[in-house]
Amino acid sequence: MHEAKNTPRALVRIGYDGRVHKHFRGHNAAGRFANEVRVLKVLEERGCDYVPRVLEAHEDQLYLITTNCGQRVEHVSDAKLKELFGTLENEFGVRHDDPYTRNVTYRHSDGRFCIIDFELATILDPPPAKPAS
Repeated sequence: MHEAKNTPRALVRIGYDGRVHKHFRGHNAAGRFANEVRVLKVLEERGCDYVPRVLEAHEDQLYLITTNCGQRVEHVSDAKLKELFGTLENEFGVRHDDPYTRNVTYRHSDGRFCIIDFELATILDPPPAKPAS
């Protein structure tokens, strides 16, 4: 596995199969783990296709395995960040609460910017249903 991030809050590795392995640690690790799992499941239910999908969640180990949303980016314009995180909130009812470049990846397969790291996110009321065409 390739180490992607190693901080006091999390150890993140990318497996040879491309899956993301995240071990939560440090202050409120159990709460952050539970929140990230809950938020990612809500986003999947609401049809958001530019965030990771939960593949396995091991609460007893504070260990999460998700799909990979591409490579981390080094720079994203402020306007693009505002658009990405605004769409997440307005269309999918989730406020990220850590809207910085470090939480954005780029998925080459479809040319899409994606959002990662939902341990601090807030689930809002569901967005209103879109009228049928």
